Parts: sequence; structure tokens; C-alpha cells
Amino acid sequence: MLRSWGTALLRGSVFAAGCLLAYLPCASAAPEPGSVTLLNVSYDVSREFYRDYNAAFIAHWKALAGQTLAVNQSHGGSSRQVQSVLEGLEADVVTMNQANDIDRLASQGHLLPADWASHFPDGSAPTTSLSVILVRKGNPRQIHDWADLGRPGIAVLIPNPKTSGNGRYAYLAAWGAARRSGVAESAIPAAIARIIANVPVFDGGGRAATTTFAQRQIGDALVTFESEVPLILGEFGDHFEVVYPPWTVLAENPVAVVETVARRHGTVLPAAAYLRYLWSDEGQEIAARHHLRPRTATVLARHKGEFPAVRTFTVEEMFGGWKQAQREHFDDGARYDQIVTAAGVPK
Repeated sequence: MLRSWGTALLRGSVFAAGCLLAYLPCASAAPEPGSVTLLNVSYDVSREFYRDYNAAFIAHWKALAGQTLAVNQSHGGSSRQVQSVLEGLEADVVTMNQANDIDRLASQGHLLPADWASHFPDGSAPTTSLSVILVRKGNPRQIHDWADLGRPGIAVLIPNPKTSGNGRYAYLAAWGAARRSGVAESAIPAAIARIIANVPVFDGGGRAATTTFAQRQIGDALVTFESEVPLILGEFGDHFEVVYPPWTVLAENPVAVVETVARRHGTVLPAAAYLRYLWSDEGQEIAARHHLRPRTATVLARHKGEFPAVRTFTVEEMFGGWKQAQREHFDDGARYDQIVTAAGVPK
């Protein structure tokens, strides 16, 4: 049966062949034709994208492998989601917004190999986004850059960086932009503390922070992903506008097969194919329609007008990668904890 599935995948397309070759060594047996269910544990603001992507992949998989597939979703703050997987939530795949959370599944849970990021292209991140600032229509508080969020009297909504990748990106965006703008390294913690002190409530994830800002009408600004802005405008009306700061962080959205769980479920091959299809033209087009920046150059070119050119830096370039950023900024007692303590706000 493994050979027949392999032949179908290899005949289907190059991307499927790549995922098959990468995952055959850890597939104890191919899943039997019939039906299979995958659980995708994902970050808070990816619901709509994966809803549409799942429908496309299910149809593709049925045509390619002859198997009926169902995909269940779980969404929340990225770190909380990973903690749930570590505590027993049986994810076949994880689709997050930062590599550091997936690294925890390898280092703490031994649920996938340490080199998981090498299993797919682009460091296993099929899409990107940017951290941007959403303000009220007309920008009455004249917010144009990260430093403006620290001005006296400004209220800014940022998801909790201890539980949310969205929040960590916001923090790192402000820190890295200060560096790029020439702020002395010794002065950056105070600049970040002024922003943190202006956060009236730390919601656990990006979608909750959006509700606080847009529905409860709390705050002058919301830091969120670029991909969220059209959804907010569509749901809450044209009462807001987006600010692209002069510098911001490129948010990369990595994915991985939770191999220990997938082997136990017999879902390694469909799980790997599910993720690899994110790089297909169809997967990239769906991402672009959901305002995620595609990796494929041709797809990105077709949507060039939808994604403004912005000066960005990556976590790797600015902070030495997510492991180092986590250790220096977000571990217990690290810089973020020191800053919030100095600012006198809850962690």
C-alpha cells in the first residue's frame, strides 16, 4: 500500500514528491484509502485562511490519493496553543506565526525533530505578514511610528507577548525599529517601557485584542498583522486606517508535522502533503486572497498592488533568531519581564 500511495503522490506533482521523500523515513505505514482526519493546531488569527485552504486541499487530496480527508482546526494565542499540544492535544500538524513555539515541541516535548524547519522550503514558512498599527479613522492622535505609541495619553492594544506570537512580534518590531532609527541601545528599554505602560489590557491573542479595540472601542491604536486589517474593516466597518511604520518586522509563519502524533495516527503522508500544498500555486493564491504575503514570486507579482513595499527586518537579522530572542527577551526574568516590572504593569 505504501508503494501505491507513493506512486500516486510522485505522479501528482513535484511538490508532493518532495514531501513524500522527506517523510517516508518516518512513516511506519501508509494510511488506508477511505477517510482520515487531521488536526491543525494554529495561531489565533489564521481561522479564515485555513477554512478556505482546507476545502481546496481536501479536494486536491481526494483527486490525488483517493482518500476522503477532514481537517479539524484549533486556534488561540500561539504559545498557549503549543502548550496545549505539549499537554496532550493531539495535533497532526501545527501552523504557527513564529518558529520559537514549534521549537518547544522539539526541545520540550520531543514531538518532532530539532531540524523541523529544514523539512519544507523557506525555513518551513510558506507565508509572511508584517506588524502594522491600526488607528481610528483620520488618525486623530497622529500616530505614525512605533515611538508614537509611547507618547503620554496614547492607549495602545497589543496582545500579551507571554502568550501570543502576535504580541512578541509587536514588541520586537518596536525594538528593532528603534535600532534602525538610530536610537542608542541603552535607551531602547525605556522606549519600550513607555509603550508597554500605555497598554490598558493585555489580551491573550490577536483576535481578542482586535475585539477590545474595534468592538469595545478601547484604545487609540492596535498593533496587529497586516493580514488582519481587511478582516477588521470588513467586520467592523470603515472606521479605521492602517499605519505602516518606516520600519517593521517581517512575520514568518512556519509549519510542521507533529511527527510523533502523526505516526501514531497513521497520518504522516497526508499531514506532510497538507503542509507542502501551502507552496502550490493554489495554496499561495489562497494565502494572497487572505492578505498573507505569498513566498512564490509569480503569485506575489500578481498581487503586488495589494502589498505595499515596506522596509522590514527579520527576527534572524535583528535578534539572532527566535531562540536567542526568546532567551534574551521573553523567558521568565528576561528583558520583557524586566520592562513590565519597571513600567508597573501586569506581565
